[in-house]
Amino acid sequence: MEALPERANVVVVGGGVVGVSIAHQFAEDGETGVVLLEAGALGSGSSGKPIGGLRGQFSDALNITLAARGLQAYEHLQAMSGGALDFDRVGYLFLLRTPEEAKLLERSVALQNALNIPSRMLTAAEAHQLCPVIDPDRYAAATFSPSDGHARPYAAIAAWADAARRRGVRIVEHCEVTGIDVSGGEIAAVQTTHGAIATNIVICAAGAWSARIGAMAGVELDVRPVRRQIAFTVPRPGAHPRVPFTIDLQTSFYFHNAGDGLLLGYSDPDTEPGFDRAYDAMWIPELRRRAEACAPTLRDLSIAGGWAGLYEQTPDANALIGEAATVSRFLYATGFSGHGFSQAPAAAEIIRDLVRGREPFVDITPLRAERFAEHSPIAEATIV
Repeated sequence: MEALPERANVVVVGGGVVGVSIAHQFAEDGETGVVLLEAGALGSGSSGKPIGGLRGQFSDALNITLAARGLQAYEHLQAMSGGALDFDRVGYLFLLRTPEEAKLLERSVALQNALNIPSRMLTAAEAHQLCPVIDPDRYAAATFSPSDGHARPYAAIAAWADAARRRGVRIVEHCEVTGIDVSGGEIAAVQTTHGAIATNIVICAAGAWSARIGAMAGVELDVRPVRRQIAFTVPRPGAHPRVPFTIDLQTSFYFHNAGDGLLLGYSDPDTEPGFDRAYDAMWIPELRRRAEACAPTLRDLSIAGGWAGLYEQTPDANALIGEAATVSRFLYATGFSGHGFSQAPAAAEIIRDLVRGREPFVDITPLRAERFAEHSPIAEATIV
């Protein structure tokens, strides 16, 4: 383990894709007095077990803008890493069952196009051409954007962490934060399992564990851990086409290529919050039922295995990005509710600029943590 310094200009809590992206942004901006603290190994929390989706297809202009920034950043990282990111731009395909869903997403596509996302409406027959396993008779329409896709979050973490270290950022793994000292409304130090580090600036990027970190400083971050599971099929015999990252908006069932097989999943709104990350095969029958409702040929595919991870869920399933109103220089980028990988580069730029006293590239007022107490949630139609 790297030694813990006595003092830092900035302490970033959390070594997932968001925290490492923030550290990298500071390093690129010439700030070397940055220490990143991670309780385990880098990427060992939620970032180590995502599906790595990258999409610009949102219904809210702010989410679209954040995601578009992310798509640009990952395109650059893919080139810089020599392809190690494995950014596969197969596109996202949203399947819509009713005319009402189609009308709602048609408005979203118009907004996406205005913000330079090349999405478009499709008929069910056109969606079937892109993804032959779906049953087109079950759908009224679809949306598709060729700039979307999926990549490897762990590769992004490794690339950004390496670049940040080379520029002087201290990354201390297996170092858990146990307290934050606040005096007169200002941060004085961060307490850890390996000692204290004096600082006046703390950035919480602790994902599903963010509520605990916020509480240490007296800041309420309404983030709850929610277990999500995915399954992998065995390799399918014969030649199979690459398919888009396909999502049935109504049932939340989704799938995309994973090697010679498929990755399958869905979201269960009845899952109780908690830190349980044990994979439970009891969910497979419901997975098969949802698969049959979307693409009947997927129902009986053999499952090779799967895993469970945590979403960092907020009440409106949208991120928290900003600076605490009650504690000076406590900033946060968390609660991404499944979109942390996609929005991490944009969030990192915003946090860097807030610390530096610069105007961020987008107004993040709607993402402030206080919005729930103020009854100002964000409405996003493509949450799955």
